[in-house]
Amino acid sequence: MDRRTYLTLTAAVIGRYAFYPATALADTGTLNNSNSLHLQLIKGDLETSLRLLNLWGEQPAEKQELMKYAYSYLREAKGRTFAQLAEQPEFQVLCGKAGVTHLGGPMLGAVSEEGARVWVRTLKPATVEVRVGNQTYGPVLSTVASDLTAIVPVTGLNPSTRYPYSVWVDGEKLSIPEHATIVTAPKATTSGKVRIAFGSCFHRWGLGNHKQSATIRSRDPSAMLLIGDIAVQDRNNHLGLHRLDNYYRDLMPAWNDLVARMPVYATWDDHDYFRNDGAGIPKGCTEQDKQGVCDVFAQAWNNPTFGFDDERRGVFTRTRIGPCDVIMTDNRYFRENKKGSFLGDEQMEWLEEQLLDCKGPFIILSCGSMWSDYVSKGKDSWGVWDPEGRERIFSLIEKHQIGGVLLISGDRHGARGFRIPRPSGFEFYEFEAASLGGRSGPAATSKGWNTQFYGISGEYAFGEFSINADLPDPEVTFRLMGEAGNEIHKLTLTRSQLTPS
Repeated sequence: MDRRTYLTLTAAVIGRYAFYPATALADTGTLNNSNSLHLQLIKGDLETSLRLLNLWGEQPAEKQELMKYAYSYLREAKGRTFAQLAEQPEFQVLCGKAGVTHLGGPMLGAVSEEGARVWVRTLKPATVEVRVGNQTYGPVLSTVASDLTAIVPVTGLNPSTRYPYSVWVDGEKLSIPEHATIVTAPKATTSGKVRIAFGSCFHRWGLGNHKQSATIRSRDPSAMLLIGDIAVQDRNNHLGLHRLDNYYRDLMPAWNDLVARMPVYATWDDHDYFRNDGAGIPKGCTEQDKQGVCDVFAQAWNNPTFGFDDERRGVFTRTRIGPCDVIMTDNRYFRENKKGSFLGDEQMEWLEEQLLDCKGPFIILSCGSMWSDYVSKGKDSWGVWDPEGRERIFSLIEKHQIGGVLLISGDRHGARGFRIPRPSGFEFYEFEAASLGGRSGPAATSKGWNTQFYGISGEYAFGEFSINADLPDPEVTFRLMGEAGNEIHKLTLTRSQLTPS
């Protein structure tokens, strides 16, 4: 099968919610849905997963056999776990043949001026250590209760410094990317410089994009914020398949290369929550299902916190990276099937407290869905679900003259930027980069969108903020970067421009 046919068939089999990357369509022309090979490919989800696994380069046969076995086992029952999968003798044999020593990681997260945390998923309950120079951190146990994950805190390092590290499981050194490095953040002061990348909508398709992964790493941001639709794709309440998609993520070399060097922070949107436009407790699901999906997500990521860190759950979080505060909201878990409940009452109160508490000259405030309502007539956005809640947030920022707020969003495939004018004359700026999977989606631009300042569709791209807080009036430069390192759009704003008067 030549590459033209291969990409055509792969695009066709992604699923009914997929919008196909322009790079694939440019190579293939129009999709031919009558093609007999296409009809063979859409028979089952295993075929989809294998096509995706090989999309960015043929993977070893042993790795494909692992995916087949994991798919067969995890789909068999909704509650199946990695710990149960790893107990299967046949799976252990396949891991041995493939030379697989662990199921995922290392993945960096929770970066600070003195260190970071290292996430690993092991092949069995084990002790995990991280070594930086002559210093050993841990051991931390991976257990059945943690679904074989361990998170090792690395502390006591110097700010803005690069530290190679290694990972050891039960005393054996893991084979990890050669460039695996912890780069500590700048000091958390009101001055200094920092670069932070962001985006959404990998949708499995983009996780294996080597070129994009290398470009993000080459830009050397201190962290990357992922705001939904990352790896899990419309698995509803089938926790076994949620885990399968996370396993697919961790099989991708490009992903492993990225997160072994780049601390990531993750919240979800609809597709990695339950399904398209899903929120709260979707029809046919239960509170227990909702809690289970949340627990699987928390075990798969490396945030400093997840929601309330108690039985209330959720995945929102707050952190500080150099001179920038970061607040990432959860617009799925607490929403009820009625208007006015986008974040839920308790999360809204939490958000207000965090905004008033921020100390840095800039604040990145994320939402999985868009803050503005231009695209798709505001489908699944604040304007449809909770305009009063959005007004409450914007009014709080204006009333207390909270400066430097940068709104980021995802969900609507493509990337778009909007100014959001206020009756006071102040303008918020929204930066959407739902383009990590390169998918085509709704219109990228429109003549009626007179406050838009960029728009693309069907291109791989990520967002980036470069902050310089050493200036008398601190500046932030936004760039929308293409997968090859090309600058698609650039905009520089000062803190005074982003401060209500």
